[in-house]
Amino acid sequence: MGQNLTTSWSRGPIVLVAALAGPPAVAAVLATLRDSFSAADAGLVLVLLVVAVAATGNRLAGGLAALSAGVWFDFFLTQPYHRFTIEDRQDIETTVLLLLVGTLVTELSVWGHRQQVAANRQAGYLAGIQDAAESLADDASPTEVIDQVRGQLTRMLRLRDCRFDFGRGVVGGDHPQLLRNGLVEVQGAICDVEHLGLPISQDIELPVRGGDGHQGLFLLSASPDSRPSIAQRLMAVALAERVGAALAGYQAGSK
Repeated sequence: MGQNLTTSWSRGPIVLVAALAGPPAVAAVLATLRDSFSAADAGLVLVLLVVAVAATGNRLAGGLAALSAGVWFDFFLTQPYHRFTIEDRQDIETTVLLLLVGTLVTELSVWGHRQQVAANRQAGYLAGIQDAAESLADDASPTEVIDQVRGQLTRMLRLRDCRFDFGRGVVGGDHPQLLRNGLVEVQGAICDVEHLGLPISQDIELPVRGGDGHQGLFLLSASPDSRPSIAQRLMAVALAERVGAALAGYQAGSK
């Protein structure tokens, strides 16, 4: 994770330089070959350059590359040359298309990178469910399992506090509840956790089930910056089920 961030930051200035300096350099070279290239063909070459910059997923760099390509296409490759003026209608259309295509490709690339990052993050969290569950010692007592899971929930969900209640009363009521599908329900309505964060006015109930049914619940005290993803919330549910299995197994063994 840290290595990826470092790589991303180190690439940023290089991509921005390429976005600003690449189009005028390429356009200047193409200007020496005007007798061999039509303006439309030269525009396609500049589009390829914009696509290469946009493929990095850097929206600013992609936008600058598209704008720079349009400006220097006008300056070097449309008549009158070496002036920011276009007289031919076809060259005007090519310039506009260059800007539009460059902007569109940039947005598509940014969207694709976001989808890939989101998919990788979710896959990592879901894979972490198994890792987190396997980190609980098989021979640990129920109290030890509960303590381990409390710590994992606190770190994963960015909680102020996490407690376990062995109570077997009615679960829910006015308290928010983390459901088995990873959604958070508040008085019958689903909370938009990704944008609004976890409810902080009340503890959130995470039911623990196993064996014959209800084994207790975790009480989650969220902090204002608690915005766990759906994958993280599903992992929390899986950990709670691991606790439920441990409690049910302990009860069965003590009979």
